[in-house]
Amino acid sequence: MSSNKLAGVFKTLLPILLGTAVYAFGLLYFILPNQLMEGGVTGVTLLLNYAFGISPSLSNLLLNIPLFLLGWKVLGGRSIVWTGIGIGSLSFFLWLFERLIDYGWILPFETQTDYILVSLYAGVTLGAGLGIVFRFGGTTGGSDIVARILGRKYGFSMGQVILTLDVVIIGMSLFYIRKENILYTLVAVFIASKVIDFIQEGAYSAKAFTIISDHAPEIADIITKEMERGVTLIPAIGAYSKQAKHMAYCVVSRQEIRRLQRIAKSVDPRAFIIISDVHDVHGEGFKED
Repeated sequence: MSSNKLAGVFKTLLPILLGTAVYAFGLLYFILPNQLMEGGVTGVTLLLNYAFGISPSLSNLLLNIPLFLLGWKVLGGRSIVWTGIGIGSLSFFLWLFERLIDYGWILPFETQTDYILVSLYAGVTLGAGLGIVFRFGGTTGGSDIVARILGRKYGFSMGQVILTLDVVIIGMSLFYIRKENILYTLVAVFIASKVIDFIQEGAYSAKAFTIISDHAPEIADIITKEMERGVTLIPAIGAYSKQAKHMAYCVVSRQEIRRLQRIAKSVDPRAFIIISDVHDVHGEGFKED
């Protein structure tokens, strides 16, 4: 592996590690000691802890391993490798903070009165952690894998699947925690979603890329193969140079922004890239009518 590729790997790896560390800290410092909830597989790990005292780091790893293997088979190894790193690092940091709390080196923020304060800080912490992970092309596994598989097989949007799973899991928590805590959880979830949007540099569900380059066809081929996103090549003529070239147009989710930028710049460092907000997207890979 060349030094440039190695540097690119570390530029992605280190933020994902930082994001999962922040997320794990928020779960164990704010969420768990105050019996709040989360969605997805993380929510299941919290339920297992509340009901049976099972370690979140252990349950997170055990629940995600079969999902990761299924995702590897259905979605392909290359597209899910950063998800595997996210799963592993989140489980590690959960284990690390569990040990630090057990040894008394970290004292969790536990309260009986300031649940609004806990909800706000939990939302900011979890949102910041996930926002960093998503911005650099990673995920923490769980419901993200399920959503991508169902989207590939049955055309469901990721948002629909994740929302449904979150509602089911948070609803199940009513058997183990107070309904007031569920309401505080919704505050934390709302704050987290806004922080994720802020870190992702936009509140929209997708971004449109217009790439003007002498190597636009090659860029389009790599995007199609590695990201499995459709690309449209548009003939163009430079007004100054009068030379014919192509523009590549592609719409991607927020999590894929940095990945597409890296692909374009790796093929043509001089590529002219325009990134636009997309208010609503209908079609394969996004919202289906």
